[in-house]
Amino acid sequence: MRILGLPQLEAFKKKHADIRGPLDAWRKEVEREIWHSTQDIKKRYPSADFLAENRVIFNIKGNSYRLVVKVRYQGGIVLIEWMGTHAEYDKKKF
Repeated sequence: MRILGLPQLEAFKKKHADIRGPLDAWRKEVEREIWHSTQDIKKRYPSADFLAENRVIFNIKGNSYRLVVKVRYQGGIVLIEWMGTHAEYDKKKF
């Protein structure tokens, strides 16, 4: 998959150094994958949650951080929409 919005992740890593390793691992894994459906994601990330409009919520570093992306399965694209702490996520409406 091709990830769009990487500058957003890099900026987040600068503010939250403890997420650097887990977020880099997520990125490497996703870039190696080809997702055709939500089932492909669920196989590798059983804790992932799915929203309308092909949006996926990933728990990063256990349950400390949340990453919200939009997946375009046909184009092989993952678009970063939002990254934050679990507490910040609880205040958002998606």
